[in-house]
Amino acid sequence: FNLVLIICTFAIGGSLCGLAGRRLMLLTGLEKGFWWVLLYIILVTLLWPFCVLLVSIPFGQWKFFTTYLSKIWFRMSGKKNSVPIAVFASGAGSNALQIIGEAEKSTAGGNAGFRVALVVCNKPGAGVLSIAEKYGIETLLIEKEPFFRGDHYLPALQQRGIAFIVLAGFLWKVPAELIRAYPNKIINIHPALLPAYGGKGMYGDKVHEAVIAAGEKESGISIHYVDDLYDHGDIIFQAKCAIGDDDTPGTLAKKIHQLEHEHYPAEITRLLKIAK
Repeated sequence: FNLVLIICTFAIGGSLCGLAGRRLMLLTGLEKGFWWVLLYIILVTLLWPFCVLLVSIPFGQWKFFTTYLSKIWFRMSGKKNSVPIAVFASGAGSNALQIIGEAEKSTAGGNAGFRVALVVCNKPGAGVLSIAEKYGIETLLIEKEPFFRGDHYLPALQQRGIAFIVLAGFLWKVPAELIRAYPNKIINIHPALLPAYGGKGMYGDKVHEAVIAAGEKESGISIHYVDDLYDHGDIIFQAKCAIGDDDTPGTLAKKIHQLEHEHYPAEITRLLKIAK
C-alpha cells in the first residue's frame, strides 16, 4: 500500500510542478522557443522538490521523501564520497544530535567527511527517532530476537553501505557476530574513566551514583572500541572533570554530558580520517 502512495506522490507532485512551471512562464511574456524551454526546465527542476514534499504530507510520505531528497542532495553535492555511519541509540539522542551536527560540518563545501546514514534504535518512541526524522535520516527500529539470535540486522547495515558504527547511549550488548563483521569499526562512549565503573548494569545515572558514593574526586568519559565484553575494548580517548564536595549524580551528569558533546563528535571525525 505504501508503494501505491509513493507512486501517487511522485505523479501528483510532478503534475503540480509542471502546472506551476507553466503558470510562472506566462508571467515572463516569452514566446515558446529555445529560451522558453530552457527557463521552463530550470523552473521545473527547482520546483519539483517543493511540490513533491507538499504532496507527500497528505499522503503520509513526508519521511520517505525527505530521506529520498537528502540522498539526491548528497550525490549532487559531492558528499557521496563521505563515510556512511550508523548511530545506535536508545534514548533522547543528545549525543546523536551532536554527531549529526559534526557530520554536517565534515561534509560542508562538498568535503568528503562522514554522514549519518542510519539511526538504529531499540526503543519505540525514543527521542532519537524524532531527531532522525527532523534531519531526514533513515531509521531502523530493531527487536531483541533478530538482533541477538537472528541475522543481527547485518544485511540491513550492509545494504545501506554502513562502514562504521557509533554507539551513543545504546543499552544493548552488541552481538559478537556484528563485532566480527565490523572489526575496530564499532565505538562506544562510557560516562566514567574506564576501567573503573564499567561493566554490565553500569550506565547513565547508575554510574554517576556509584562514582559519588565512592567519594571520587574526578570522573570523565571514555571512548573505546567495542569488543565481546561490556565496556572492555581498547580505550581511544579519555577526558576528565573534577567532582566538587557539593556535586550530586545530577550535577555530575551535566558535566559528563558537556564532555561527551565536546569530544565524541570530534573523535569520530579523527578516527574516520585515520581510517581513510
